[in-house]
Amino acid sequence: MLLRGLKNVKKKKRQFGEEKRRKIMEEKTKPQARTRDLGKGSIPKLLAQLAIPVVVAQIVNLLYNIVDRIYIGHIPGIGAAALTGVGLFAPLLMLINAFAMLSGSGGAPRAAIFMGKKDNETAEKIMANCFSLILIFAVGLTILFSIFAPKLLILFGASDATLPYAVEYARIYIFGSIFVLIVLGMNLFITTQGFSKISMMTTLIGAVINVILDPIFIFVFDMGVRGAAIATVLSQAVGAIWVLRFLTGEKTILKLKLSNMKLNPKVFGPCLALGISSFVMISTESLLSISFTSSLARYGGDVAVGAMTIITSVNQLITMPLQGICQGGQPIISYNFGAGNKDRVKKAFFTQFFVCAAFTIAGWLVMMIVPQLFAGLFTSDTNLVDYTSWALHIYMAGIFSIGFQVSCQQSFMALGQAKVSLLLACLRKIVLLIPLIFILPCFLADKVFAVFLAEPISDILAATVTTITFLTRFDKILEVGVQVKKGD
Repeated sequence: MLLRGLKNVKKKKRQFGEEKRRKIMEEKTKPQARTRDLGKGSIPKLLAQLAIPVVVAQIVNLLYNIVDRIYIGHIPGIGAAALTGVGLFAPLLMLINAFAMLSGSGGAPRAAIFMGKKDNETAEKIMANCFSLILIFAVGLTILFSIFAPKLLILFGASDATLPYAVEYARIYIFGSIFVLIVLGMNLFITTQGFSKISMMTTLIGAVINVILDPIFIFVFDMGVRGAAIATVLSQAVGAIWVLRFLTGEKTILKLKLSNMKLNPKVFGPCLALGISSFVMISTESLLSISFTSSLARYGGDVAVGAMTIITSVNQLITMPLQGICQGGQPIISYNFGAGNKDRVKKAFFTQFFVCAAFTIAGWLVMMIVPQLFAGLFTSDTNLVDYTSWALHIYMAGIFSIGFQVSCQQSFMALGQAKVSLLLACLRKIVLLIPLIFILPCFLADKVFAVFLAEPISDILAATVTTITFLTRFDKILEVGVQVKKGD
């Protein structure tokens, strides 16, 4: 009897301990407990916690295409032509990314704002509606690009030598575009909840798989460009599965539910209005890429287009991490703006601003000192390496200013100022850069030099205007936000 009593006591202690641990875990996983941190604590620490994993994710995400290009550029005999051909697919790739961001970058800040207001139900409806839009975009883009890809690639500047490789890559990648849209669009909803490590794993898992599969399909199976495309699609598919499993699982704050996926214009309309800025930014990158490649093909031939392919990848090594820093800062800015915490919004912005500026200045210095290091990663063709190194010096001359531009523009997005952000997105590319690509060669003897020179001129001018605009409007936006909060 005594022994039985001791066993019962031990059993009850275990049960009590398990119950206590369960309650602690429940408290830790409550939405309020997990989101409240954005309104408290050190801003630099919060930014580091949220931004570093996202930056890593952004860099890793680049590996999907950069690794493809590195391996393709080193295929014996055809590397330079194949690299140029794959680079010509970039405008279509950017358009796919643009539609993902139209939904994700518009929906995620709005979800964060409603989470700041403790209205997670509305935030879940926003996320589900954005997912429905992504599925619609995926079907439409797959059909459209499957039909018109060859004609579009010729329009972009493909020659007889490069077109076969461009078409080969495009046809496979296009059919996997649904996975790309899910990863890029829905991963933002993981980040905006504060799960930046999980969002980092999305791209990390996919990138590792891509790095492993690329040489197997390209060289071992001797599939060349087709192998690179297949490897990328398979890795993106794994990433998409990872995202959906998390957003429908138990650990997420906002749960993706079928019942919320019925499209409601009142829910997704404001998301599209907010996301249109990111859409324009990325889609104009597509138009920009077309402008560069068509002009360079006219004045410099395949070698100039090949150099632009490498420059685009190198440029992304700087600009993509900037997006990651701002995606880490966005939940802090949006949450505190929704909560009416004016001082924390200011501190969050200026912390983000100085980090972005320091990063781009450091990147600019590296590009100016050792451009050949980056050119040599993508090709063993010495002629192409030398040409690209020369072009990088010109193209990257104003890259130090991009940190100012991106930080201010993305902060407008975080504060719900979609129209202003859209206008500033149009300024750099549509108003300045694209016209300069075609105008400057009319006045300079070296036509290729003139085309590349358009980039630093527009970078510096646009960054100056954007920074001044944001700083002059910042306090007014915050005051309006505080008044709205008091009215609630």
